[in-house]
This record gives sequence, structure tokens and C-alpha cells, in this order.
Amino acid sequence: MSIPTDTPLTPAEIRRTALYSTLMLVPAGHVVTYGQLAEMAGLGRAARWVGRTLSQLPEGSRLPWHRVLGAGGRISLPAGTPSGDEQRARLRAEGLSIMNNRVDMRRHGWRQIEHYG
Repeated sequence: MSIPTDTPLTPAEIRRTALYSTLMLVPAGHVVTYGQLAEMAGLGRAARWVGRTLSQLPEGSRLPWHRVLGAGGRISLPAGTPSGDEQRARLRAEGLSIMNNRVDMRRHGWRQIEHYG
């Protein structure tokens, strides 16, 4: 069963679409915080909602969820867990170094305005 193309999106679908579209813009080798991502997606101060929504992505999602960190570049997912280890491996594969469970936001933080214009 397919959804007719003229069916309007629900508010929740609009929020998720804004989040996912913005996340797809974060280039390899760069990271954003949950709060920054919410702000850039036009979702205001919805950092916790962003974290919760990203934690519910379906298996095999192609979204670069691993590029989203806690405040100050802190990796929120615990080391030693499958998702935490995967995030660290993906970040390292993109050339980011992790020290004391943090990524240097001055060096690797993405500021959208710098990548346009």
C-alpha cells in the first residue's frame, strides 16, 4: 500500500525530514552537537529530541548519525557497546581523533555557513 503523493506530512514527519535533511549536509571529517543540529534544522532547542530520534534509526540507515555528539564534542554512546564502538570507529575512519571521550570541536566542528559561499 502506498501513500498518495498529495497527503500532507504530519508535524512529526516534517520535524524528522528537517532533521534528516540537515544531518545529510554534515560532511565527512566534521561533527555537530545534538543542539547544533536541532538549531540548524530549525527545531529550536530540541537536542534531546534529536538524540532520541537518532537512537531510533532503522538498522542499516545511511544517515551519518555518528557525526552527532554531545555538548563540547563529548561522545554520548558508551565505549564497549556496539553502537559506541561503531561511532568511534567511523569517526576515526574519517580522520578524527578522540581524546578523553571527546572530539576537538574547534578542529572538527562543522559550521554550515563556512561550507557555502
